[in-house]
Amino acid sequence: MPPSSVPPPFALLPGDPASPVLLHVPHSARAVPDDVRAGILLDDPALERELDHLTDAYTAELAEAAAARSATTPWRFVNGLSRLVVDPERFPDEREEMRAVGMGAVYTHTAHRAPLRSPGTDPEPLLARFFRPYARAMTDAVADRLAATGRAVIVDVHSYPAAPLPYELHGTGPRPPVCLGTDAFHTPAPLLAAAREAFAGCGGTGVDSPFAGTYVPLAFHRRDPRVSALMVEIRRDTYLTGPGGPPGPGLDRLAAALAGLVGAVG
Repeated sequence: MPPSSVPPPFALLPGDPASPVLLHVPHSARAVPDDVRAGILLDDPALERELDHLTDAYTAELAEAAAARSATTPWRFVNGLSRLVVDPERFPDEREEMRAVGMGAVYTHTAHRAPLRSPGTDPEPLLARFFRPYARAMTDAVADRLAATGRAVIVDVHSYPAAPLPYELHGTGPRPPVCLGTDAFHTPAPLLAAAREAFAGCGGTGVDSPFAGTYVPLAFHRRDPRVSALMVEIRRDTYLTGPGGPPGPGLDRLAAALAGLVGAVG
């Protein structure tokens, strides 16, 4: 694939200058540049199945629809590449617990714990090319919201399967229609309460199960209380025929709920 046809690795989509809200969509894309694809061991059908399992399908469209519904348009930061290239939400070092199953910042194994890359693959070229520029751009986006409004509210938009996949380290707990991931430092009680209220009509919410925590750029992580954050994990069967299938009417209901959250906190 020539460089001009490679999708941009990420995009910051401007919102209202007065909005502190940044909808972060890290796992919605399926694109894998050809030179990165060459380092993946799966054949083409297996790669498509892996993308079906690990892509948070239509979450970019969900964020776009929610932004269009919002009285004050939030900002959006959207990853244009698959998480199989790099996962921008992982710690890039030994702090990342998912390294235990080969799914740190650069995945070495699949969702079913099969080899994805050759043993001994050096992650550094992918971290340098994709991970660190993404982290810098997201840091700048948050800093811009702080400078403009005095605060930043990151809403991390994800989806997850109805049944646990083998890679999940904490997959035995509840799997509610909407899981709200929190951080003790960055998720104030009013933000969590607003999310519970906004998604109350989407089948019910739970907290930190099966996925806990939320994304904050490391420059602000556990350092700046002006940055608040919440992860919204939507169970895929509430809006998707899948894995890899088309969206259903649930997507519109979820977009309205996400817009309600944006309005409540922005």
